[in-house]
Amino acid sequence: MIPFNKPYIVGTEMLNIKKVINSHKLAGDYTYTKYCHKWLENYTGCCKVLLTHSCTAALEMAAILADINPGDEVIMPSYTFVSTANAFVLRGGVPVFVDIREDTLNINEQLIEAAITSHTKAIVPVHYAGVACEMDTILEIARRHKLLVIEDAAQGVGASYKGRALGSMGDLGTLSFHETKNISSGEGGALLVNNPSLVKRAEIIREKGTNRSQFVKGQVDKYTWVDIGSSYLPGEIVSAFLWAQLQEVQNITKKRIEIWNKYHNAFHKLAQDKKIERPFIPNSCSHNAHMYYLLFKNIKQRMYFIESMKLKGVDCYFHYIPLHSSPGGWEYGRIHGGISNTNDLSDRLVRLPLWVGLDVDYVINQVLDVISTFKEDNF
Repeated sequence: MIPFNKPYIVGTEMLNIKKVINSHKLAGDYTYTKYCHKWLENYTGCCKVLLTHSCTAALEMAAILADINPGDEVIMPSYTFVSTANAFVLRGGVPVFVDIREDTLNINEQLIEAAITSHTKAIVPVHYAGVACEMDTILEIARRHKLLVIEDAAQGVGASYKGRALGSMGDLGTLSFHETKNISSGEGGALLVNNPSLVKRAEIIREKGTNRSQFVKGQVDKYTWVDIGSSYLPGEIVSAFLWAQLQEVQNITKKRIEIWNKYHNAFHKLAQDKKIERPFIPNSCSHNAHMYYLLFKNIKQRMYFIESMKLKGVDCYFHYIPLHSSPGGWEYGRIHGGISNTNDLSDRLVRLPLWVGLDVDYVINQVLDVISTFKEDNF
């Protein structure tokens, strides 16, 4: 069976981990965590990076930094992972779901302004599949309405918008290093602090609400509880694994893009014949080949394709169940305006396997073979 995902191992992870074990410093914020912080700060250009144990944790920190209180509204797409909304719901916030664009499946920036009310506190663009949202427009809307922008760039390491790294443009950004991501530490994430006024509090929140980071820097002679917070640090073993991966970002991204391009070229004729739709990459975006998906005509055709590919030994999956259509979405969020693209596209999307070392030619042949069996009157 060809799996949907297979984490790429660089080869130096164990060497780094052995060094951590021999150092007897296993908690967070030691040598490898600092290496990762510095690398990510240089890569993104943000003023402060803080590793977390997950992207979910980074989003929860962002919600605290945004001072989300009960009743505060946060504008976001419904077509995203639950953590995007849950981080704000935990603070009493209300996710306000707006529709996505038909081409990139990102939040439709033209619908954001109409969703703003006196209760709106932040906009959360989600860079789907490592393809950037239209950030210039979003940032301008936020500036005029004095709103925070929190980028969910979970899928975005190695991708950019007009030369700017995803996660580096809003007040805050979040990254994921889950095993399904291009760069992985098994579980892991990072908070990118682009607004200098939020750095000090971010460090406090991450350290259980204490000013321990100031103590470590010698700025205070003891540390104590000064704010709300939690334990958001990853252990040093996780950071050591991540450090090996970060050093190979360019190489990993290059190999993934080669596979993505093979898919894209192979399915050109199918798209021309309107049998499927392929991903769209705007000129302003440099993507990272996080995902390759196909859009079928309807949910029945999609399910037939997935089941047929499984019989051929290839795992393919659909993606998110839109949050607005889930029990949690009904209870905690609300929709603004129509949401037809979200409903339609989420029913038609299939993700193909994409990982370094994949026998992509075999997968392509199976895709073409299955689609050749499609009969219009069956769907």
